Amino acid sequence: MPNAPVSLAILAVLAVLALLGLRPVPGLAQKLLFRPYEVARGRRRWSVATSVFVHADLGHLISNALTLWFFGPELEAVLGSLRFSLLYAVGAGFSQLWSYLKHRDDPAYATLGASGAIAAVLFAYIVYKPTDGMLMLPLPVSIPAPLFGLLYLAMEWWSARQARGRINHEAHFGGALTGLAFVLFTDPRAYLRAAALLGL
Repeated sequence: MPNAPVSLAILAVLAVLALLGLRPVPGLAQKLLFRPYEVARGRRRWSVATSVFVHADLGHLISNALTLWFFGPELEAVLGSLRFSLLYAVGAGFSQLWSYLKHRDDPAYATLGASGAIAAVLFAYIVYKPTDGMLMLPLPVSIPAPLFGLLYLAMEWWSARQARGRINHEAHFGGALTGLAFVLFTDPRAYLRAAALLGL
């Protein structure tokens, strides 16, 4: 594994806060939730940041932690720790923006988790490593990274429109687009390199 202090630090914070919230301090996650209705009225603005470090359950934590473990260190080695930190922060912020705009008048809505920020990491990784294969469960084989990206975006867009379940699909979709935009604005030549690697 490459030297990736920021990725590993984020993993450690995610694990500690999520496990504290799930076991020793069960009310912690509730206190750190992002509630767009309250933020829109000038309350609990700090929850935009805190909510991305807690998770709903162990499965949610494991899914995000594994994705960051597999793709974060490699991407940090490419971007450098400073740009990687910025990507993660921007991904977290903009993925929450989608939820804010959709739910700012819904007092019952709340969300949490690092999925939007991690989706930004994943999609930036796809630009830099377009020839990699990726698994999309339940498919039993890896598929090319760009195809994975297209399927992921289509699935999350469709799921967000259904408005069912506890998963924040808007954050996933927003985070993914943020990751692509971040690379476009900070290193547009990466898209040209990706196209050359794919023979386009």
